[in-house]
Amino acid sequence: MITTSVCIIGAGPGGATAALQLDRLGISCVVVDKAVFPRDKVCGDGLSGKVITALEKIDPAVAGRLRLLVEKENSWGVTFVSPGRQSMDVPYKPNYNKQEDAPLGFVCKRIHFDNFMVDELKRSLNVRLYEGVSIDKYTEEADGYILTSNTGDFAVKAQLVIVANGAHSSFTRDVAGIRMEPKYYAAGIRAYYKGVTGMHADSFIELHFLKDLLPGYLWIFPLPNGEANVGMDMLSDAVRDRKVNLKTLLTDTLKNDPIFAERFKQAEMVSSLDGYGLPLGSKKRRLSGSRYMLVGDAAFIIDPFTGEGIGNALYCGAIAGKQAAACLSAKDFSAETLLAYDEDVYRVLGPELRLSYKLQQLVKYPRLFNWLMKMGMRNKQLRDVISSMFYEVDLRKKLTRPSFYFKLLLNR
Repeated sequence: MITTSVCIIGAGPGGATAALQLDRLGISCVVVDKAVFPRDKVCGDGLSGKVITALEKIDPAVAGRLRLLVEKENSWGVTFVSPGRQSMDVPYKPNYNKQEDAPLGFVCKRIHFDNFMVDELKRSLNVRLYEGVSIDKYTEEADGYILTSNTGDFAVKAQLVIVANGAHSSFTRDVAGIRMEPKYYAAGIRAYYKGVTGMHADSFIELHFLKDLLPGYLWIFPLPNGEANVGMDMLSDAVRDRKVNLKTLLTDTLKNDPIFAERFKQAEMVSSLDGYGLPLGSKKRRLSGSRYMLVGDAAFIIDPFTGEGIGNALYCGAIAGKQAAACLSAKDFSAETLLAYDEDVYRVLGPELRLSYKLQQLVKYPRLFNWLMKMGMRNKQLRDVISSMFYEVDLRKKLTRPSFYFKLLLNR
């Protein structure tokens, strides 16, 4: 029996960030993951400015090492393409200068980024990492949780549990009581290509909200060595109701759409085409309870419009680490006390999640979405608002003010 103050289930971005935060606060923890790293993870691979921002706050040295990681592509913004094929470039930082500014966003395969984070855990004196171990049973006792594997050959006793083991977490389902709801969940597929043409000179990631793909989008994210992460997602209820085969829809779009057919004419798929689920933060949920907090995909916190998951997971992980420290100091792990974690998560991420959900609903109305894109092309305020969804600035506070939307409609 391993005894610890905090056990983190999952060493992905959210769990690793929680552990790094605890380590920098001088608090020991145990991290358990069923995988052995490096391991692949089906994902869009986009790292927004939230990633660097979160790591800078925990330890600037970690952020510095990420900037030096060679297996990533520096990205300077996002290109949104509407159903009417209006295109709007939104930089992560307005008026950026590639020669002088450090990039705020990256694209990095999860096999490399997650392994980078795990290597940071191995540097940390207060973190004990156990790879290749699956936690399958959770038993709450008066003084903590007993966490065990199905085989019974591994057990941890912890005063507090941080659950960061992904979209299919049994803890999220069975203990926290959060279930998959098709209208608040998306299905996604992803493949790696080489030789895609027409990429942005500054490696902007691309989100194509084409009419035949709604309510979903196709993405193209540039990677090093001439590769690209190409994929598509769609709300699960639409996939079910329309009986959509996403793999067929993606391959047919790349082959038959005139623009994509030209861009992919010489492209080669260099991986399998794999699927995954995206638990969206489209509605507010209870993210904690007696002696536990949910982090990242296990907390159903993915951005409904952009698919932002990694940055949100890091923010949750950092908040969970600080809340764990507060609970340990007060010797109070009650559900009531841990509500502070929920409040902090939704204070930080709530405004943009609500805005993103509204934008996601807007996608269902192509004409209205086309109008919004046209307005955005000539309205700097709107472009800045969308930028604020990808990096941390004071603009995010404006999203909660009715006066902002009034001025936006007046185009002032």
